[in-house]
Amino acid sequence: MIIELGHFALILALLVAAIQTGAGLAGGHWRDRAAMRLAEVASHCQIVLVALAFAALIHAYLTSDFSVANVYDNSHSAKPVLYKLAGAWGNHEGSLLLWITILAGLGSAVAGFGRRLPVTLRARVLGVQGVIGLIFIAFALFTSNAFLRLDPVPLDGTDLNPLLQDPGLAFHPPFLYLGYVGFSVAFSFAIAALLEGRIDPAWARWVRPWTLLAWSSLTLGIAMGAWWAYYELGWGGFWFWDPVENASLMPWLAGTALLHSAIVVEKRDTLKLWTVLMAIVAFSASLLGTFVVRSGVLTSVHAFATDPARGSVLLVICAVLTGGALVLFALRGSAMRSGGQFASVSRESALILNNVILCVLTFTVMLGTFWPLFIEVSTRERMTVGPPYYTIVTTPLMILLAIIMAAGIFLPWKRGRLAAAASRMKLALGATGLALIISLYLSGLKSILAILGLMIAVWILAVTLTDIAERMKLFRLPLKTSLARAGGFPRAYWGGSLAHFGVGVAVLGMVGTTLWLTEHQSVMRPGDTAEIAGMTVRYERIEMARVANYETEMSIFSLEKDGRRIATMTPERRYYPVAEQETVEAAIVPNWADDIYIAVGDARGEDGGARVVRLYHHPLVLFLWGGGLMLVLGGGLSLSDRRYRIGAPRRKSQPMIEGVPAE
Repeated sequence: MIIELGHFALILALLVAAIQTGAGLAGGHWRDRAAMRLAEVASHCQIVLVALAFAALIHAYLTSDFSVANVYDNSHSAKPVLYKLAGAWGNHEGSLLLWITILAGLGSAVAGFGRRLPVTLRARVLGVQGVIGLIFIAFALFTSNAFLRLDPVPLDGTDLNPLLQDPGLAFHPPFLYLGYVGFSVAFSFAIAALLEGRIDPAWARWVRPWTLLAWSSLTLGIAMGAWWAYYELGWGGFWFWDPVENASLMPWLAGTALLHSAIVVEKRDTLKLWTVLMAIVAFSASLLGTFVVRSGVLTSVHAFATDPARGSVLLVICAVLTGGALVLFALRGSAMRSGGQFASVSRESALILNNVILCVLTFTVMLGTFWPLFIEVSTRERMTVGPPYYTIVTTPLMILLAIIMAAGIFLPWKRGRLAAAASRMKLALGATGLALIISLYLSGLKSILAILGLMIAVWILAVTLTDIAERMKLFRLPLKTSLARAGGFPRAYWGGSLAHFGVGVAVLGMVGTTLWLTEHQSVMRPGDTAEIAGMTVRYERIEMARVANYETEMSIFSLEKDGRRIATMTPERRYYPVAEQETVEAAIVPNWADDIYIAVGDARGEDGGARVVRLYHHPLVLFLWGGGLMLVLGGGLSLSDRRYRIGAPRRKSQPMIEGVPAE
């Protein structure tokens, strides 16, 4: 009965989304106060109904209701409760319902927290959110229904994909989806602004917190996914340029460009068209990522679905929403005139170049992701685009991006001088030069990429710290006065600085774990030893056990240094009988400077007593996770800035809409 209530609630949500769409767009166009109010009420009703539907599905998973086809296909009675819960969104139908729930929640939040918005703009934003909700709820009901029943009822389920039965994957999708769907709000604001025919600094201030929320959530989701790939897949790395990884990277890059261009609109009342276009591109990239994950056109270890029919529908949805937005942009964009003027040497120009590079990076990733598909369709030949392509193309772009980012920090708004900026960058240039000398001394010219990566990281870190020190007037004023000045900086400034610093720290981690990696692979038996990074790894024994819904083969290793045992490592090979799949669980000994990583593979030898053992030494990998956390915290700190919590201030005299004061 509960599952039928959930199904019925989703059907009602479809009708409510239609009402929200019509009332929001029509009310905003005709300035009809009653219709605009109705759109707000509909947005609140929609989240209640969609949340009820999602709760019904979660209840079915927690109670192992195998009469529901979705539960039967993705759960099992012996599965731990956490993974029963995660199973609700660990599949195509359930994850789509989570997607819709977040979308409805954001629409309701705009209605609830957007009281300082002009009423017509708020109504149009809600109308566009209603359009997106209407489309995706219809897609869920007619092509991806999570509430279908089975008759007769199976005794048990077929289990969730074992790779997804991990705490990292339990929490990774919700944050990732909040990022994907969060860009829908920026998209709706962009479309509403085009319909209104007006963009101003206040509009940019309203857009920024929603973009920050989406960007921060997507950053956290990507970081959690990279961590999962690092320790769960047993491949010894965090990023493989997998299509699904690229699907999340594209909207992140576009969202980063959107954040920076919105700053220019807010500060200088310029780059309006660019900001609107970036809002469209960021959400369109999210839709494209949704298509990649669910269509089956590209192979991935963690894709949700392989149904070309549903993939075709998603492609049509992506084309309709993106194409419609771009057509409207072409028709109405010319009316968006920028008010601020700036010289070629200015912070505005640096941000434009910064955004151009981010867009090129986005296109580069998109090309590498979809080019094999184009080749296969046109020539019937299979090809792959691997890490060498991305390394060769993205490395020079990243170097240029780092240089311009630093120049932008030291350039003033409107007009600046390169000589003055260069003078302010002396300490950063000196630190970067010192890093170059040290790296050449340690490794010579053996690894050019490592040297370049180290220089980029040091450059970003040094520039960020130099900017903070200059603003504090450190060493030019008494320390107490400098600290008092720092305490008066806006949270948005500290958030941006922390995020930039996090980029530098993350680059250090990428350089260390990618280019200074040490790998050793051999066939070992209990009693054998191997050497890595000056340490001895001793294979002690193998233990077998039955845990929850899987069987585990645990290898016991001791990690020794100078004859002293410093850690015990227990990598596993797990077999899930119901799913008939095997997974590899790596064992990791973390340290602030490096990780020792062990993964055990297949059995070898006539008696099956030997195992393929892969040992990795990852220098500075903790910096990678620390840098990602700094990015997330920087976004959250900026979001907590009072200017973005209260929105744009009310005008003293409110405009009138048919005799009613605008709110």
